[in-house]
Amino acid sequence: MNKTVLITGASKGIGFALATIFLDNGFKVIGTSRSGKIEGIENDNFEALPLDVSEVENIELFTKELNSKSITIDVLINNAGIGPDLDTGNPDEITFQQTFDVNVTGPTFLTEALIENISDKGKIINISSRMGSIGFCKGSDAVAYRMSKAALNMYTKILSNRLSGKINVASIHPGYVKTTFGKNNIAHGRLSPEESAKEIYDFVISDFKSGTFWDVEMQSECNW
Repeated sequence: MNKTVLITGASKGIGFALATIFLDNGFKVIGTSRSGKIEGIENDNFEALPLDVSEVENIELFTKELNSKSITIDVLINNAGIGPDLDTGNPDEITFQQTFDVNVTGPTFLTEALIENISDKGKIINISSRMGSIGFCKGSDAVAYRMSKAALNMYTKILSNRLSGKINVASIHPGYVKTTFGKNNIAHGRLSPEESAKEIYDFVISDFKSGTFWDVEMQSECNW
């Protein structure tokens, strides 16, 4: 029986590349986007569903739909994220709140709502960033983005403690990827979305230690 992976933010970039590589390796994939439309994937094992992770009410409706279909998830990948203050200095109140809604509140409450749907020995993967590493931080930009990823990393550690022996949990730094996520990514990114997704996939299917913060580009653990 095919295993099922749920990937948020699967309409483009790393999320789209992840959906493609999991499908290529025999997984059933549920990909989410705000509109519920994901163009460019034609596969009987793929289902696109609408989900706005910034809205708790939307998460509740999404969870009810999965439960109505009796779907069991083997891998949950919290990939959806935003970084409106990348390359900026002082935080802006509106984008600060938006960043935490999508990068922290959304994955936290989506995960909490879906834990009972995740199979025994399943996996929860939070797509984080080395920019959320307190030990690595040498810059003063992207206040909301850096703080949000640090908070997401703490949630990873909390979950790994709570779910020890039941579900493996990890944060992943996907590398500096050539996407439209930030204005410098296309010009200076070192990995294509497909290259990053391949490294993430290899980590996900490995027997990784729960509570790990993994850098796929350096193939080593990140400093929290």
